[in-house]
Amino acid sequence: MDKLKKEFASKLLKVKAIKLQPNDPFTWASGWKSPFYCDNRKTLSFPELRNYVKLELVHAILEQFPEADAVAGVATGAIAQGALVADELNLPFVYVRSKPKDHGMQNLIEGELDPSAKVVVVEDLISTGGSSLKAVEALRKNGNEIVGMVASYTYGFPVAEKAFADANVKLVTLTDYEHVVAEALETGYIKQEDVELLHEWRKDPANWKK
Repeated sequence: MDKLKKEFASKLLKVKAIKLQPNDPFTWASGWKSPFYCDNRKTLSFPELRNYVKLELVHAILEQFPEADAVAGVATGAIAQGALVADELNLPFVYVRSKPKDHGMQNLIEGELDPSAKVVVVEDLISTGGSSLKAVEALRKNGNEIVGMVASYTYGFPVAEKAFADANVKLVTLTDYEHVVAEALETGYIKQEDVELLHEWRKDPANWKK
């Protein structure tokens, strides 16, 4: 798994899916300021890389969650990748909105999902885990058993690890913060002083200020 995490980190860096802006921090949906941003959706624009992500997520599901008989993607970042994964596995696919539509059926879950289905959730990125676990909650309210979640990347924040543990959801990711930063330093994508700043930010991202 470590070999995969290093390899995928390298591929993300090559397509510039990793952005570092210590002097102009990004603002996340949670309100946190961050000098670091991982945009996994860029992988969809590169056919070879898109296929690589799809197959590695499929392998993770077959290895870790073979009992899954349906796939749910978390909107919006994991809709495309989730559909690709479901297609490869020949399983039903739905996606879960962050909030109901304000018209029509006002669905949270889009698609047809048997309440008895055992669902594996596909996510693109895990930060605090909040939006990912809201999708899990919606699926459980539908009656579904969640066998686990797969994602391309996690920042590995303690708050997210606790949230997943509390929700009793096993998370498997293709790569993570440690491997991306290590690979970025090794390849000259970032400098040692950038690493120190990133580690400082990661200690307390909710209160970090440049």
